[in-house]
Amino acid sequence: MSIWAALPVARNLRDRRFQALAVALGLAVLAIVAPPLPLTRSGIALLAVVDITGSMNVRDHTRDGRPASRLDIAKAALRGLLPGLPCGSRLALALFTERRPFLLFAPIEVCADFAPLDGAIAGLDWRMAWEGDSRVSAGLHRAVAMAGELDADLLFITDGQETPPLPATGIPPFEGKPGAVRGLIVGAGGYALAPIPKFNDRGRETGFYAETDVQQENRFGPPPADAESREGYNPRNAPFGGAAARGEEHLSSVREPHLKALAAQTGLAYAHLDGPDGLRAPLLAAATPRPLPGRLDLRPFLGAAALALVLAVFLAGALPFTTSRTS
Repeated sequence: MSIWAALPVARNLRDRRFQALAVALGLAVLAIVAPPLPLTRSGIALLAVVDITGSMNVRDHTRDGRPASRLDIAKAALRGLLPGLPCGSRLALALFTERRPFLLFAPIEVCADFAPLDGAIAGLDWRMAWEGDSRVSAGLHRAVAMAGELDADLLFITDGQETPPLPATGIPPFEGKPGAVRGLIVGAGGYALAPIPKFNDRGRETGFYAETDVQQENRFGPPPADAESREGYNPRNAPFGGAAARGEEHLSSVREPHLKALAAQTGLAYAHLDGPDGLRAPLLAAATPRPLPGRLDLRPFLGAAALALVLAVFLAGALPFTTSRTS
């Protein structure tokens, strides 16, 4: 046997435990000095606009076995969307009521500011509305313009019920460029007509809207094509007929044909909100992927590997030397 092979240092160098601990030491040193690696990933910039008008209180969804309002499901879907967005993505939040969206805050980063974002969404309430009308077409057109100013895609959640109803001329013209802003219109609510809850001035529910409580027809502008056949029609004094309008505007369902027409007009995509988990896939398909500069920090992985090696040495017990005897 050579003199070197007989030395304790040489035996230690061939000891598997010593080798594992030496590698662990090297990994620990790297965990201290290794710089993060630059990388680029994809994220999104989003303006989320939530309809908080009265028809969004209709309870035609179910959550955890209990009836839930459209607004509750919209909030749950938004809150469930946040953890699935890549860090570096940005989100702005706005309310819609009357005829325009109101911006609560400009886009902020979804990971660093997750807590305030989640809290703001959870706090959305129909009582924040400043008017009772719901001119969805006008609100969407203004939301598209707002998203363009923020350099963000648009997520517009609404049941699509116009209050008052649209005039006979139909959807107002869109003054923007279709497709200039990408995004998604999300239809909230069931397809069957349901009653709209009615609240008093203290916010307490007192029943449901009746037919006479709601404007059933918009009588501004030119009359509809069937006006001449209506009872009491007079081209000067009663161009819409002499009888009170009848209809189902006091009942509500998701107005999907109307929302699809708005999507075609503005160049946005459309999807129906089936539940609190149904938002991420259609949104990511409609949104614009944006390159996000980022960094990959290897230090946690290196430190974990070093710790794993140290634990393996102590858990493995005594290992035989891997020395070889030479004559």
